[in-house]
Amino acid sequence: MAASDRRKDSCEDSILEPLSFPEQAVESSSTPSLQCPSSELLVCLFCSESVPLLQKDILFKHLLLGHKLVIADVKLIADLPRYMLYWKGRFLEQQVTDFCSVIKTNSTGPAEKQEHYFLLCDILPEDRTLREKLQQKRLEEVLEQQQVERDDCSFHRLCMFCNEEFTGNRSSMLNHMAKEHSFNIGLPDNIVYCNEFLDTLQNKLDNLQCLYCEKIFRDKTTLKDHMRKKAHRRISASNPEYDRFYIINYLELGKTWEDVQNEDDREMVDDDDWSDWQAHPVSAVCLFCDYQSETMDQIYTHMKDAHGFDLQNLKTELHLKFYQQVKLVNFIRRQIHQSRCYGCRQKFDCRADILHHIVAEGHVMQLPEMSTWDQPQYYFPTYENDALLCTLSDSTEDESDESEDIPVIAEDMSSVRTLKQTSVLKQLLKNRGSCS
Repeated sequence: MAASDRRKDSCEDSILEPLSFPEQAVESSSTPSLQCPSSELLVCLFCSESVPLLQKDILFKHLLLGHKLVIADVKLIADLPRYMLYWKGRFLEQQVTDFCSVIKTNSTGPAEKQEHYFLLCDILPEDRTLREKLQQKRLEEVLEQQQVERDDCSFHRLCMFCNEEFTGNRSSMLNHMAKEHSFNIGLPDNIVYCNEFLDTLQNKLDNLQCLYCEKIFRDKTTLKDHMRKKAHRRISASNPEYDRFYIINYLELGKTWEDVQNEDDREMVDDDDWSDWQAHPVSAVCLFCDYQSETMDQIYTHMKDAHGFDLQNLKTELHLKFYQQVKLVNFIRRQIHQSRCYGCRQKFDCRADILHHIVAEGHVMQLPEMSTWDQPQYYFPTYENDALLCTLSDSTEDESDESEDIPVIAEDMSSVRTLKQTSVLKQLLKNRGSCS
């Protein structure tokens, strides 16, 4: 197969955006971007390509497909344009392999089918130092802005609920809304970019949108009645749109207000007292349809009875260790998502067609050769919230054997870094731990 054909197949098999099962509530595992949308340009680290900051996903896709490079934990970078400029300069001075982990795909296959991808992450001390400096600079700028707002006596605005006029310091209006209208967005000294914050809230009300549930109403009277009766005169703490207006979100690299608050809670709890702890139920989704259950036995029984797929039997017959089971599940998930038969690799137009084909042709239990799916790229979950991965057997023997055999190859063997360093696999291992 020509090199261009292999690249084409690799692109078709790539999933370039995070996937989550829509039936389940998904919690973000990364810090929301606290940067204001701007017209700054992001430059490619290797060529003359550049895009506006608002179109950063286009550049990341270009880096992946054009240059085989992935930047880990992008959302944790405080000043992305400056970060990109720094590494563009460094890559002009030295080889990319001097800084990045090298991941070889199809490592057990023929040499002509192997490809190298580069991972730039904060495991590298230089990258970590850069991220921390950018974070510190942003914190200094935010604290300086907050002090300006604290001392500002030129504030002038109407209350968004009763149109009473306020002049002087911002605290007078914020305290008024909390006391008179039960609308408390926090202490004035905890807020930054206050005018922009109030503009955001006012625009929502002008557009007849509830500040808490974000629903749109037909007129102002209906909106007011809704917010009063439902006690929605508040903002949603889970809405990342508001995070940039609170100082607590700037304090530590990679930590939101929830992370800081949870750390405070843990300090107050006696670690030896687990009497009131209850595990949160985990809901797993079938490999082939939308059926889900919190009972794993029901999931396995459903896949066997409804689709003829016996995952537990496959595990026994093929003597699959834990990480092999992970790769098999992620492989099948990816093929079904892309409407491709995992047995014969035939492509279809939609999921319904592929499922009909699998049953009609008897391909449900027909797996390809193990070398096809026992590949490093299938350590990465196809769906970020795939609870089925948490239920796979994890014996001590399997764990100890497999952990030493993860086929990740770096150019410099003195700085070999395993796939567990990537953010996606870290999330998988974190999910396993929380479900144990």
